[in-house]
Amino acid sequence: MIKLKRYLKPFIWALMLAIVLLFAQALCELNLPNYMSRIVNVGIQQSGVEHATPDQISVDGYSLMNALMDKNGQALLAANYSKGDKTVNGKDVYNLKNNISDATLTKLDKQFGLATWTMINVLSDMNGASGSGSGSGSMNTAGIGKAELAKIYQLIPVLEHLPASVLDVARGKAAKLDDSFLTQSGVTMTTAFYTELGMDMGKVQTNYIIRVGLWMLLIALASGVAVIIVTLLSARIAAGVARNLRNDIFTKVESFSHVEFDKFSSASLITRTTNDVLQIQTFLAIGIRMLIYSPVLAIGGIFMALQKSVSMGWVIVVACLAVSGVIAVIFVIAVPKFKMLQKLIDRINLITREGLNGLLVIRAFRTEDHEKARFEVANKNLADTYLFVNRVMSFMMPIMMLIMNGISVLIIWVGAHQVANSTMQVGDMMAFMQYAMMIIFSFLMISMMFVFLPRAAVAAERIAEVLETEPAIVDPKNPEHIEAGRRGLVEFRNVSFSYEEAEEPAIEHISFVASPGKTTAFIGATGSGKSTLLNLIPRFYDATVGEVLVDGVNVKNMSMKELRSHIGYIPQQSVLMGGTIDSNIRYGNPDLDDQEMLQLSEIAQAMEFIRSSENGFNAEISQGGSNISGGQKQRLSIARALAVKPDIYLFDDSFSALDFKTDAALRKALNAYIKGATVLIVAQRVNTIMDADQIYVLDDGKIVGHGVHRELLASCPEYYEIASSQLSAEELEERGGHNGK
Repeated sequence: MIKLKRYLKPFIWALMLAIVLLFAQALCELNLPNYMSRIVNVGIQQSGVEHATPDQISVDGYSLMNALMDKNGQALLAANYSKGDKTVNGKDVYNLKNNISDATLTKLDKQFGLATWTMINVLSDMNGASGSGSGSGSMNTAGIGKAELAKIYQLIPVLEHLPASVLDVARGKAAKLDDSFLTQSGVTMTTAFYTELGMDMGKVQTNYIIRVGLWMLLIALASGVAVIIVTLLSARIAAGVARNLRNDIFTKVESFSHVEFDKFSSASLITRTTNDVLQIQTFLAIGIRMLIYSPVLAIGGIFMALQKSVSMGWVIVVACLAVSGVIAVIFVIAVPKFKMLQKLIDRINLITREGLNGLLVIRAFRTEDHEKARFEVANKNLADTYLFVNRVMSFMMPIMMLIMNGISVLIIWVGAHQVANSTMQVGDMMAFMQYAMMIIFSFLMISMMFVFLPRAAVAAERIAEVLETEPAIVDPKNPEHIEAGRRGLVEFRNVSFSYEEAEEPAIEHISFVASPGKTTAFIGATGSGKSTLLNLIPRFYDATVGEVLVDGVNVKNMSMKELRSHIGYIPQQSVLMGGTIDSNIRYGNPDLDDQEMLQLSEIAQAMEFIRSSENGFNAEISQGGSNISGGQKQRLSIARALAVKPDIYLFDDSFSALDFKTDAALRKALNAYIKGATVLIVAQRVNTIMDADQIYVLDDGKIVGHGVHRELLASCPEYYEIASSQLSAEELEERGGHNGK
């Protein structure tokens, strides 16, 4: 994957924006449980009152709290409250001063909570000492009404005259309670103070819940907008990277010589350009979100959960260890299979391609069952691997759900005990549970990336292998050029060529000159090196030894574009492009006019079947020309080469699919049209080359005969053997005879 990182550079700003938005989304989602906790703790349990410190408190309430606080609390109270000028509900009040810092407010909250629990402890002790089971001493802060508050106010003189040691003991008990629980108890007392002053607590509670709920909706909306934008950005980045990869792979493959095509099969190159790139695209589209968002959510969730309860942190550790263990086991089992998948896809593509291309041969030899068995084996291997991987991955979700539900039960069990012991609030326990689910869900998302990462990594390696392959045949840095006026002289000087890993050279010590205006032909047994020799001229391969020259310039010193602009090549296996007859003839020369195209089609003997077609030159040609015959493909290939108007024509057994009559007519028309050009012909049929100006006979990669037809019949046994297998005795005698051995 690292090898392809440069493809992310054009999208770096979009990627940075996506990362920022992912952080924003994670922060939004991490804050939602906090707001939910506030609704439960403050909105429901505290009637919408956020602080134990009242904004306004009656004089009696102030005196009560002041009597219950120690000297530090009394000083803090005096410093932050002032006597009001107006009465509220007929009562004199103290008002909390404006612009109090958060730190001071926190201290005041704790002091009011301590005072409340000091009062509860004192009343409990007084109640126990009197042996009474009822009365003011049995009261706690739950549901304090005006009547109860009035009774408590009656005890203010008693509290003020209590020994300091009694209050100190009560405060000591209160100080052992959790700060959050102290605050919550103080809020209950503050609610009673507000009720005393005539405040509508139902309205306060409703307004608080609505306000916090609206904030939650706003945060959820922001998170949703971030999700939409990130999804769009990640899709654009993934599609853009995939587009650039496909372009570069295609461009690279176009630069490959036959040497590279011998290394990579067509099926493999197609798979790398399509399926492998798709794996990268899928990984980026999902991974940009998952790989950034999930770790942030997991780390943030752990931090926020510990803020709610450090004592329950071990639950998070248990959850993380359980999830990590499951992911590790699945990763070890599944990853090797993921690496096999791409090779299995290559295999099935290869067999499918061979089956489709060789369908006629398969039917002719009645090997359908054999090919079906080959396909079934490849298909079964691929299906079995997919099934194995899917079975392994199918265990992940149930196990993760089991862990999530088990952790939820554990949190409720432990949290309920802490709530009962007044060390944790219900809302905090609920928030802790949500953070635990976020952490587990983050690990689950990370584990899902293991589904895509191995395949994407393998795909990236395969793509990088193509992109990093340097073509064996490249243009020189300072190319030489053919002088103006030169007309296509081709010369081989002691040329030898060996295929990679071949033990013997394909051709050896080949020297000849093919002059403009003349036809040079090559004939020989199958595998004698004829096509290989021809492929060295346009640099489909480079000579291993010796020089191939065109107009006096070594082809290795020329740019391939310039070299091939002088060559009209008609391959042994005619290949047509999907389109029309018109588009195929104009393939090398889009500016060819209609009159010239008609003339070239006549020369190539293609007009007969073009006229018979319903749409003429606009008749559709299927991919590879599969909807026309071999002879028709050869004639269109010849017309396509003529349209380029080159100096050199290379006919690689390009007349083999033509009948003798069409062959003769075509060669006659060609000789008249391409007069002055250099013509090199590779042929199996003697009739095709017997009128050539010079014929070279190849055997086992070497030239064993050279001359014209009549001379070779008399001087070259190999040529005579080929000719005698194709011509009758009378034709041999008529054309020059042979003296035997």
